[in-house]
Amino acid sequence: MDRPDTTDYEDGNALAGPLGELFTADVTTAAGRCAGCGRTALVAELRVYAHAPGMVARCPSCDAVLLRFVRTPDAAWLDLRGTVYMRVPMSPT
Repeated sequence: MDRPDTTDYEDGNALAGPLGELFTADVTTAAGRCAGCGRTALVAELRVYAHAPGMVARCPSCDAVLLRFVRTPDAAWLDLRGTVYMRVPMSPT
């Protein structure tokens, strides 16, 4: 499998602003499990490629795509099909 050029990505903190428009919690502190290799990692640890119309976040272990995010003027598209789950820490109520 060809791996993407590792100099083109940012860390998952690049998703804080765009996903902050959708979620009130800090999503970079959420943990997700990769559907490809099973590794659990914080969103902040993902490799984010933002050199396209949207953002693509890849697993830091196997480079599988975990998340795709595209923002248009009137909608946001979020694809999490590469993620088994995402656990978002919440304050006790």
